[in-house]
Amino acid sequence: MAVQAQTAGASGGPPTIKISDVIATYRPTTKFRSESPESYITSLDFDDTGELLVAACSDETIQLYNCREGKLSKTLPSKKYGAHLARFTHSSSCVLYASTKVDDTIRYLSTHDNQFLRYFKGHTAPVTCLAISPGGDEFISGSLDNTVLLWSLNSAHAHGKLLLHSPYLAAFDPTASVIAIASPSTSTVLLYDLRNYDKAPFTTFDLLELEQRFTPKSVGRDWTKVEFSNDGKSILVATNGAGHFLLDAFNGNLRAFCYRKSNASPPRAAPGRQDGVQGQGDVCFTPDGRFIIGGTHEDNMYVWDTQKEPSQDLVLKPEHELDFKGSRGAVVAFNPRHNIFASADKEVVFWLPDPHAVD
Repeated sequence: MAVQAQTAGASGGPPTIKISDVIATYRPTTKFRSESPESYITSLDFDDTGELLVAACSDETIQLYNCREGKLSKTLPSKKYGAHLARFTHSSSCVLYASTKVDDTIRYLSTHDNQFLRYFKGHTAPVTCLAISPGGDEFISGSLDNTVLLWSLNSAHAHGKLLLHSPYLAAFDPTASVIAIASPSTSTVLLYDLRNYDKAPFTTFDLLELEQRFTPKSVGRDWTKVEFSNDGKSILVATNGAGHFLLDAFNGNLRAFCYRKSNASPPRAAPGRQDGVQGQGDVCFTPDGRFIIGGTHEDNMYVWDTQKEPSQDLVLKPEHELDFKGSRGAVVAFNPRHNIFASADKEVVFWLPDPHAVD
């Protein structure tokens, strides 16, 4: 059962368990054996309640996990269209996901009865990102066709379109008023006012100099994720290289380069590259916005503390290394309501704080 991060109320509820109090004690508690040994998990997403986790798999299935009970509750086949980037809407019984074959349609699925509710047709090449608005029924999608489309769950037709160069990654800010679009090949992150998305971006962050400095071997091609922190003050640009860029969301300045030491090959291909299994990035913020949890390309997981001062050259080394042998953290997601996170490669793994290590 997940440890809840709740604040005690006037009625004397459970005490607060801060992530900072337990972050170094996370241990893998449940590993779900795959029924398809050659299959890989390509995406993970928790629902708003934190009770459910959805995983898209390379064996063309979608898996639903019950976090409270710690079990795989349902496997939904998508053999005809494949499945990637499965995302919960604000309903825990509905998911969006991208097709991986037949066409490039985004599909809106009821997990209750495995029936499609709507098809979103508009992209003419594989979808590389899906992001649900935190404020309602809108979502955005990026694609290898060099477009970003804006949608509403209530309509099968996109209500907005941006034509950009390699807009492979996108994210909403916590207020649902700003969207960040990351273009790896141009080394830029563009910020748009959602109310005026048809206008030019109100700011553009150029990361070319930072790439040349920190990831010179992969300039313009190995970004894997863009994400806002929950306070909206930071933007994480994840890479398959030697680390990740933590930016100030207001001016684009580098707050820190989250360094990882690894000689292994990345377990997932970056969007736009066809030389491996697809993924969604192997790193994410914790819900409090303070920590970043990510894979090492090998065993174990890294934890970076963004409140720690980086070195003089802005390199931030991991504050903790969480031990786990036998499964890489190729895909990572943190539960929005409970002190639990999930990692995956071929199997999904649930991580919980070790109660014996908590003071």
